[in-house]
Amino acid sequence: MAVNKNALIRYKTIDKCLQNNFRQWTLNDLIEAVSDALYEYEGKDVDVSKRTVQLDLQMMRSDKLGYNAPIKVYDRKYYKYEDEDYSITNSPISNQDLSKLSEAVSFLKQFQGFSHFEELGSMVQKLEDHVYTQKTQEKSLIDFEKNENLKGLKFLDTLYQFILKKEAIDITYQSFKARHESTFTFHPYLLKEFRNRWFVIGKRLKNEGLMNLALDRIIAINKSEKAFVLDETFNTETYYKNAIGVSVSPNLEPEKVLLYVNHKQAPYVLTKPFHASQKEVNRDNYGVTISLDVQLNFELEKEILGLGEGIKVIAPERLKRNIKERLCDAVDAYETEINDKNLRTIAKRLAYKGYGILNHVYTKRDIRKLKARLDTYIREHDEQAFGMREVLHKMPEIKEILFNKNFKKLIKSIGKGMFLTKAIYFDKSPKDNWYVTWHQDVPINVTEKKETEGFTSWTNKKGVISVCPTEEISKNTFSMRIHLDDTTIKNGALKVIPGSQNKRLRDAEIKLIVNNSIPFVSEVAAGGVQLIKPFLLHASSETQTQQRRRVLHLEFSSMELPNGLRYAERVNL
Repeated sequence: MAVNKNALIRYKTIDKCLQNNFRQWTLNDLIEAVSDALYEYEGKDVDVSKRTVQLDLQMMRSDKLGYNAPIKVYDRKYYKYEDEDYSITNSPISNQDLSKLSEAVSFLKQFQGFSHFEELGSMVQKLEDHVYTQKTQEKSLIDFEKNENLKGLKFLDTLYQFILKKEAIDITYQSFKARHESTFTFHPYLLKEFRNRWFVIGKRLKNEGLMNLALDRIIAINKSEKAFVLDETFNTETYYKNAIGVSVSPNLEPEKVLLYVNHKQAPYVLTKPFHASQKEVNRDNYGVTISLDVQLNFELEKEILGLGEGIKVIAPERLKRNIKERLCDAVDAYETEINDKNLRTIAKRLAYKGYGILNHVYTKRDIRKLKARLDTYIREHDEQAFGMREVLHKMPEIKEILFNKNFKKLIKSIGKGMFLTKAIYFDKSPKDNWYVTWHQDVPINVTEKKETEGFTSWTNKKGVISVCPTEEISKNTFSMRIHLDDTTIKNGALKVIPGSQNKRLRDAEIKLIVNNSIPFVSEVAAGGVQLIKPFLLHASSETQTQQRRRVLHLEFSSMELPNGLRYAERVNL
């Protein structure tokens, strides 16, 4: 049965009204709503009679259009759906419509071989599958890639209409990197889908370059009062010609990318090319070499990383370096997992032997960031690199890197109520060749340090608190040395004597123990930490290699002292 355009508008309007259960709908209310909808569509008043709406309600109740709408009348004048979740838009397609769709699918399939209809291929398959499912009530035979929970899809049609009408928009947007949302005028030119995510391409200002915005980061869109700015140079056909994905730099020339794909992954890459420019360069018994002429961007790197060990970058060198670095960082993320067994082991070793070493507490990326920020600060402030005290007061921004998840788990495993009492940065540069003889560190809390004649390793302490018992200090205090460089015996690693942390030793006792003990050499990899109890005997030797040995030295205690007599940095654990 043929249904004209106005009738469909009336059915849809009545359906929308009856879905609204917060209002009671009389016949006159429905007539008024239908009249308003037709006026909005036609742009002029359309006479809608009482008889017309009554026939519409009757038609919707029947199965002639396949609706079978459960419309009931209550109190003899109000209309509503008996099933509150019902809508004609959820109704199955009628047999008559299914037949027509089947004919349409058969017709469209005839054109799939022609180049002009290549883009219709997946559309025809989706339609054919839907018709089959509706006809047979069987499960779908085709499962297309989709993400029904993807945010921002509600803006898709709105953006399409603005692009179609060439209208500027005021968009509220918050990227993943931004802390707050921002609203600005945007001139949209193109909608782009990549890997099941949608983007809108356009520009903010006339003199600015093109940019892409992810629909899932859009918060709101409104029509702008500003005039639409058209970019005459933007060509939708050629804009993505030299790029994979959505990240395009208009002024960046494509580069020749050479990739070696092993024999296991080669069939997948050859049958589904990375890019239209892909060519086979060489083939051997172990794999195939392919070339691409593309811009170097984030999406290209993701495609390469997606094949893992099955692909290797040959050229250019910059891309090769980036991929290698990202793969190393990925492995590093696994190596820096600290389990409870490791934590229990190091806590016991610290308690009974006075020291403990735990590698891979920080990732290589974290260490690179720390070294770069420390070197920059020292250079800009002309600071003394060796023994820079109160480093966390001077550089509070590095706390975010230092106090990571592994750090907090480690502190918790050692003892409750620990607070940071000291933070020093040591940079033993290749030019320095100092060393430290065997000694114990004795923590004394002071308000002032004053050099005094006659003291060699001690200073006169003004404001010293009452001396704590050795056992209390040993039990409730420890140091953490965070290594920013690989530390070995050749570049001055600490030597320690296990078990020497239980008492304050006299010089004669230190000499006796050192002469009759085999020290342990504390070799620690960059990103690892060494824990030391305060009375543990330790020393360092002269360096044999010209390598830097940068260390962040932190001291912790759980002993509460009078205010003003300690430098404390509370760590939120």
